[in-house]
Amino acid sequence: MFKKILIANRGEIALRILRAARELGVTSVVAYSQADETSLPVLLADEAICIGPASARGSYLNVRNLLSAALVTGAEAIHPGYGFLSENAEFAEMCEEHGLVFIGPRPQNIARIGDKASARAVAFEAGVPVTPGSEPLPDVAAATAFASTIGYPVILKASAGGGGRGMRVVQSPNDLERHFVQAQEEARAAFGDPSMYMEKYLEEPRHVEIQVFGDGNGEVVHFFDRDCSIQRRYQKMLEEAPSILEPDLRERIAEAAVRLAKHIQYRGAGTCEFLVDREGNFFFSEMNTRIQVEHPVTEMVTRFDLVQEQFRVAAGEGLSIRQEDVRVEGHAIEVRVNAEDPDHDFRPSAGVVTDVHWPGGPGIRVDSHVYAGYRIPPHYDSLIAKIIAWGPTREAAIARMERALRETVVEGVKTTIPFHLRVLDNAFYRRGAVFTNFIARRMST
Repeated sequence: MFKKILIANRGEIALRILRAARELGVTSVVAYSQADETSLPVLLADEAICIGPASARGSYLNVRNLLSAALVTGAEAIHPGYGFLSENAEFAEMCEEHGLVFIGPRPQNIARIGDKASARAVAFEAGVPVTPGSEPLPDVAAATAFASTIGYPVILKASAGGGGRGMRVVQSPNDLERHFVQAQEEARAAFGDPSMYMEKYLEEPRHVEIQVFGDGNGEVVHFFDRDCSIQRRYQKMLEEAPSILEPDLRERIAEAAVRLAKHIQYRGAGTCEFLVDREGNFFFSEMNTRIQVEHPVTEMVTRFDLVQEQFRVAAGEGLSIRQEDVRVEGHAIEVRVNAEDPDHDFRPSAGVVTDVHWPGGPGIRVDSHVYAGYRIPPHYDSLIAKIIAWGPTREAAIARMERALRETVVEGVKTTIPFHLRVLDNAFYRRGAVFTNFIARRMST
């Protein structure tokens, strides 16, 4: 096991990684921007080092500064968390070139499957069904030509993307150029890569994903499924595990995810995302080559620590978990508490948190870096906490989540908690009729 690692991220995921490392006896160095100097991960870190100004490009996306920080502090490995450089194959390769272990997939894994466009070709090779889609599109003309072959509606996606950034649904040829340019600019700002590709857009699917882990030598274990259908502008808002699927369909989707990961001898944590239509047909969408924001719901129903397993695999210890060890117990729901105003089109609400009280009690987990007096910076994602509720049944998990949200107090900024309470009270949600258009079709906001 490593003696010291650098955490190249911020917020709740930096704190989550720090806690996992501490339980394993690993010293953590938290890399932080000037805007995050007083964040909880920095305050709790064994060591902390400033890597640049508030802008992500000058700090959390600054490869040179991050590598220098790892080397000067004597770290043996870098954990990238999610977002930022977590799916950047060049960064993973540069870590290796500088004698640092990248706690994630090998660079070739990321290059091959982390790029959303090439991932489709890999899935096809592995015999995993995919929606009709393109190679990377060099310009609007190429996008127009391809859209005419598969028909509208289509969806544009950032090849290097994730988290809903750089995605646009296009309903007609008249809208394509505008959406293409907007998606490119969003992808360039978020990932430093404007590459786009296109897929046929399915009108009302479920978004189901499978958590996988590979040892890099062909052994792969899955941790069953999550439903992430409740999304706003392709950003997930609420996730749950397991999905509401027939057992046979769940088994077939999990088997496809494992087959895909084995096909490329995948190493570390990964998530295969699928769209499932009303007829029970499923199509591979993309693979995220990192730990996911929503990993806690999987941890709650399987009782395994996925971040610690990342450490073990990256350290060369192999998988400590066999497939027969993985079972699902009960149901878990996660809501993303964002500093946003849901009554005003989810407008960001940066500022000082004057008071905060997180919920507790049976079956409740809170992952948050926020404390009373903390100033939420305007430079990054608005996520300030994840509240996770576990129950023996889905109904019990919903009841616990409602109770937990009503216990929660966050003052000084607006949050999405009122929105989540409306979701939980929605009759369609309660009976499991959730699709990716749920918010647009079933909610008033």
